[in-house]
Amino acid sequence: MPDLARHRLIPACVLGLALLYGMTAPASALASGAQDDAAPAAAVGASPGGPAPALTPTLAPAPAPAPKVSAVDGVLQLDDIAEVTVANLKEWAATHDPAKLVPFIDGRAIRGNYPEEVHPHEGRIYFHLKITPESKEHWTDLLGAPDSMRRPVRFSIGLEDHAPFETVHDKTNPLLMTVISPVFGATAALVASLTLILFIRLARSTSIIREPGAAPADGSPKAYNLGRTQMAFWFFLIYVSYLVIWLITDMLDTITPSLLGLMGISAGTALSEALIDSSKDSAHSERRWNLSAERRELEKTIADLKLERAGLDAGAAATPDEIAQRERLDGKIQAARARLTQATHRFSSLDSKKSARASRGFLRDVMADRDGYSFHRFQIFAWTIVLGIMFVSSVYNSLAMPEFSATLLGLMGLSSGTYIGFKFPERQE
Repeated sequence: MPDLARHRLIPACVLGLALLYGMTAPASALASGAQDDAAPAAAVGASPGGPAPALTPTLAPAPAPAPKVSAVDGVLQLDDIAEVTVANLKEWAATHDPAKLVPFIDGRAIRGNYPEEVHPHEGRIYFHLKITPESKEHWTDLLGAPDSMRRPVRFSIGLEDHAPFETVHDKTNPLLMTVISPVFGATAALVASLTLILFIRLARSTSIIREPGAAPADGSPKAYNLGRTQMAFWFFLIYVSYLVIWLITDMLDTITPSLLGLMGISAGTALSEALIDSSKDSAHSERRWNLSAERRELEKTIADLKLERAGLDAGAAATPDEIAQRERLDGKIQAARARLTQATHRFSSLDSKKSARASRGFLRDVMADRDGYSFHRFQIFAWTIVLGIMFVSSVYNSLAMPEFSATLLGLMGLSSGTYIGFKFPERQE
């Protein structure tokens, strides 16, 4: 055989034997013999006499099963513990941090509400539902404007900036979230109702919000007082609103600075009104004392004149001078009696002025004085009603006491100041 043919045959035989060996060798031997899967031809070319490495496919690892919320135990309610069962939590926790999970309610993350306890091997996570600064707006949307004590919601958990886990509590199977605890709600409603009933009864039968002073002579009830009524109005709005906000959000520090200003305006109005009435009482007492002293002086004068007149009558025969003196004494006695009658009439009239106005109905009492309806009274009444409606709307929709601007408080203060200013010349009958 020629040398050229022999040199060509030997490498071919070697290559054939190498291929045959790769087909029959165990997988472990093939794997250990492979040096570079990306360049098998280079390996063969570098060592023509050695075995060629085999090409083996690389299989991707199977993906971990997706976690899914399968159950929620406990009460879904603010300031309560919710136990969430998650399928495949152990596998998910192998590559993620379960301590960063937060609840998702109606598709929105309750940011900052991280788990109290995490048990990946058992597939359970415990959340203490609470309002955080980051989640306050979302809780307001969830709990505001309640129409019942419970509300159906979609519930899941997940990382804050990622999509939530799959859940069994979706639109077709919502979870009931308690907005107001039935027990605490009923208790608070009972307390508020009893307080309101007691106040209404006192308002009708006592002078708690009526005009100061003595009752009218005919025995009718005294008129309602605008300043005291306004103060009672704001007290009950704030009182009931505070109870409602506490029941739903469990928050105690809900009184705002502007609300303190509003309460101060209403209290200042009632206090100023009381001071004005007190000053009028002082002037009335002084006039009454002066009239009483005048009556005593006239009674003493009449008694002295009668005594002198009786001495003249004791004589046997009256001289012309004595007769003239008797006539002068009679004239003085008559004049003193006339002055005493006038003083007594003024004294009685002054006592009648001291008595409070008789009630003519609630609206007429607060919007009218002794001279009739007055605009300054109507103005403060109207602004109180408007701000009261705004107050109730804010509490119902936002679960928070409203923040009145300084301008609005100034307007309310101006109305109250106008009312107080007109109280000074207000006539008493």
